[in-house]
Order: sequence, then C-alpha cells, then structure tokens
Amino acid sequence: MAAAWPELEAAARERRRELALAGAAVAERVAAGGGRLPAALLALPLLQSLELSGCAALRELGPGLAAALPALHTLVLRGNALGPAGLGAGLGGPLPALRLLDLSGNGLEALPAALGGAAGAEPAAEPAAGAAAFPQLRSLNLSGNRLRELGPGLARAAPQLQALLLSGNRLRALPGGLLPPAAPGAAFPLLSRLEAADNEVAELGADIAALPALKSLDVANNQLRELPAALADCPRLKEANFRGNQLKDKRLEKMVNGCQTKAILEYLRAGGRGKGKAEGAREEARKKKREKQQKKDGGDGEQEELEEASKLLVKVLHVSENPAPLVVKVSPGIKDVRPFIVCCVLKGVNLKPGNALKRFLSAQTKLHEDICEKRTAATIATHDLQLIKGPLIYDVQPPDELKIMPLGRKEIKAKDLLRQLQLEAEEQRKQKKRQNVSGLHRYLQLLDGKDNYPCLVDAEGVVISFPPITNSEKTKIRKDTRDLFLEVTSDTNLQICKDVMDTLILKIAELNRYTLENKEDSGSDNESDALCGPVNLNPSQNVQPMNSPLVVEQVRVVDTDGNLKVLYPSKTDLTTVSSLLTVIR
Repeated sequence: MAAAWPELEAAARERRRELALAGAAVAERVAAGGGRLPAALLALPLLQSLELSGCAALRELGPGLAAALPALHTLVLRGNALGPAGLGAGLGGPLPALRLLDLSGNGLEALPAALGGAAGAEPAAEPAAGAAAFPQLRSLNLSGNRLRELGPGLARAAPQLQALLLSGNRLRALPGGLLPPAAPGAAFPLLSRLEAADNEVAELGADIAALPALKSLDVANNQLRELPAALADCPRLKEANFRGNQLKDKRLEKMVNGCQTKAILEYLRAGGRGKGKAEGAREEARKKKREKQQKKDGGDGEQEELEEASKLLVKVLHVSENPAPLVVKVSPGIKDVRPFIVCCVLKGVNLKPGNALKRFLSAQTKLHEDICEKRTAATIATHDLQLIKGPLIYDVQPPDELKIMPLGRKEIKAKDLLRQLQLEAEEQRKQKKRQNVSGLHRYLQLLDGKDNYPCLVDAEGVVISFPPITNSEKTKIRKDTRDLFLEVTSDTNLQICKDVMDTLILKIAELNRYTLENKEDSGSDNESDALCGPVNLNPSQNVQPMNSPLVVEQVRVVDTDGNLKVLYPSKTDLTTVSSLLTVIR
C-alpha cells in the first residue's frame, strides 16, 4: 500500500504553486516508495517551485517529471542521494519555464547530455535545431557531486544560462568539453558566473576567453600550475579567485593571494615576468600621481587614499591577556541534541551611522541562506556583549520548560512558540497559496523529533539563544552596540562552526570598513532604537580611525569539570579568510 502524502493532498486541494518537502517523515515515505519521487507529486501540474532537499532516501527521480510539471521554474533537489547516476534519463524531457535547477550535494558521477554530461554528445543524440530543453534556465548548481568531465550538450540545451556552479567535483579540465568544438564562441553568450573551486583542474584552457559575458571565475583549490594569457582577453572579467593553486610563476602566485583581479590580468596580458609589466606598472603609478595632484584642491583623490589606508585588520586578544574572559560551559545533555558550539567576542564595531545596522542584519540573513545552508548546517546568533551576564551555559531544556523572549515577541515557552509559528506558517500558506513560508517559519522542521531543545543561558538563568530558531530580545543588537558576542552552533560538526565564524568575522570587518569609508548621517535608517542617549553635536570626535583593527577576544568552551573543549580563535582559525583579512596575533 502506498504511503499517504498529506502535503501533496493539501497542495492539490489548495492549488498551490510552491511546494517544499523536508524532514524525517518525508525521508521515510520516500524510502518506502523505493527511493523515488511519489507518484502523487506528478499530479500537481500547477507547481512552479519544488524543493525536496536533505533526503538521503531519494535515489532516483523516476520517469515523467518534466511532462507532469511543465510550469516548473524552480527545482531544488539539494543534498539527496541521486548518485552515482540517479538522474537516469535526466528530467524526463524539456522544461520550457525552468529558470533555476539545483542538484548540488548528490554524489552524481554522470549527467545526461542535456545537463552537460560527457556522454551522448554524438550528433544522433542531439535534439532538433532550436529545440532547447531548458530555454529559460538561468542558474544550474552541480556543486558537491563527483563529476569528472563535462560535455557540450548543456550549451545547446540552456542557451540563456547565466550561472554555472561546479565546485566540489572531480573535474580535471575547464572549460574542457563544455564548449562545443565547432563553435565555442557561440556557446553561453550570457554566462557571467562560473565556479569550479575544489576540483582537480590541472588545465585552464585558453578557450575560457570564448565566454563573452564572464564576470566572475572561481577556480580556487585546484591543481593549476599555469594561468593562460587568454584570461586577459575576457572582456568583462572583474572577479577571479585562483587561490590554493601551486603556480610555477611565484610572483604570479603572490599576486593571486594578494592582488585585485585587474592587476593579475594586466600581468598575464604582459606575458608574465618581463619589462612590459614593470614599465606598465611604473607608468600607471606616475599617471595616478599626476591625477592626484591635479585633483588635490577638489579632494577627489581622498577616496584613493582611504582605500590604501583602510586595510581589513583584526587583532586577537588571547585569554591569557584578558582580565575578564568570557567562558561557555557545556552541559552533558547537549551532545544528543546540538553538540557543537563556537563563540567569540568582537569589539570595535560601528553600527550607528546610516544604514549600518540594516546592512549588518541583512548580511547575517544572507550567511544563513548561503554558507549555513538555510540553518541546516549551522546557525548564527549575535548579541550585544554589554547585555550579557557571564559565565554562560550551553544547555538543553524540555520544550514545556524552556522560556525565551524571542526577537520582537513577548516571553513564551518554546513549545508554545513553535506551535504559534506553525499556525502562522499555515496561515501564510493559505493566504499566499504556496508551500514556502518566510521568517522563522522556515526552520521549524529542524527540531522535529527532539525531546529537548538547545539553549544558551546567562548567569541569571535567562535564555539568550534558542538555536536554530531565534535569540533573545534581551541581548538584541542596536545602533549604539559596539561590542558583540558571536555564537555559531551546529548538529553536524565543529569545523562547520569554525568556518562559519571565520566568514562572519570577515563580513563584519568588510561592513565596518564600508561604514567608515561612506559617511552617513546617524539614524537615517529609521530604526526605533536609532538614538540611544544624547545626540553628539560633534560626530567627528567619535570617528574610528580607518586602520583601527577590530578586536577578537578568545572565548573558551569547557565541560562541566572545566576541561577545555574549544578555544576560538585558535592559531589555526581565521586561516580560510587570511587572504582577505590581516590577523594580528
């Protein structure tokens, strides 16, 4: 007997356009159905957006997907088990409306020709002229699979492709077979973003210059020994990441780790080492000097001087140097719920001018969507350090005992908060006639099946964080906040917490520099807590020097007996962002 799918029944009844399936119950039903998509899903022809991610039981799509769901414009099948060849014949036919396809994290070793697979490139297997399978496809994410080579079929199937993400595979050459040999210059006229980091690429072909719209190229952490001079012929290339490759030209390798893309391309254009580059650099320096002198009276050279002075600096304050270091104690029960936590203190942040606070909050949201994988890999919480009473305890509590004052809400028990959020989510679905919801409602399934919930508690017994759902109104960051307590938790592994924290500190440093370089009036973002205390009639007195570093204070995470579990940042931390951040230890 086929398993019941109440989500699909509701979607059919309410004529939904969007559907997201996740959680342990979904995985169990997919497994019971032989590891395929449920047949009832193919009876929803109005669907425009479908997501089924993180389901280890999903091993193949089965036939008929494209024919049954012709209106799909978004298809996300991330982090399933569609490998090594779980796509079979592909998506079962053309999808004329599809704009985004995400097949990342599936362990695929082979692809159908229409999705860039190396097999099936023979003319006999090609569709009729003009019959592109995915004429509207803009973004294709194949990261985190096991692909070794690509074929030319994708160029014909997706002529409007703008972003192709291939990181974390086993590719050995790029573009390799991706460009049709007959007319490479006619392929991918709109492709602006190409990512192939963390592969085995040993050859970056000169035909990369055949991509006329390429703006961003990432081939970090591969096996490249040389960079082709043809890169300099990419007319729109603005961002390129070549870090993590053992290049023969050591000067070029240093440039790759420290210079802007423009300088690297100029070096390649001049043929690498040689007088041409040196003379060109000297002439450029003389030209800039003349321009500065000419514009001195008008102050137009001020921004260039600021760029030279405003290096991204972070100073680490060690526990031994800190008279009052913050400590986080971990209770034994947390290991069965959400065992990994990394914390630190960051001092010297400037959130008062203009939209600085909004930019900070937006950046945190984006990190949750991207590197934190919608909070499934990790969750970030940021607090006003001045509102925290240490030491802290990372603990677990039953849902009917855990109380928190969530951001923007009154104090409530965790059990009641989740019930409230579930009701709000259902109301959203009914009003908008779609499966996807916004805000905290997207993360409710992450606590499915938990008898106890994780929480971070201060010395007064107040819960200041309830990951992965929310942190507390009590420690909310405001415009006058200068010192932050940063927290990253995960139920996956400790390294993810550290990687996320590295990226968070880098992003805050970038935002801080942007705030210092762009003079804005305080309070222009209309935050309710924009003005705290008297207005400063001489704001220049509080201007932070451009090269003043942020200070990262180490925080120790210990067990109940005081034994060290984690110290962040340690000597090996912040290395992933060292090319963009100068760390003073």
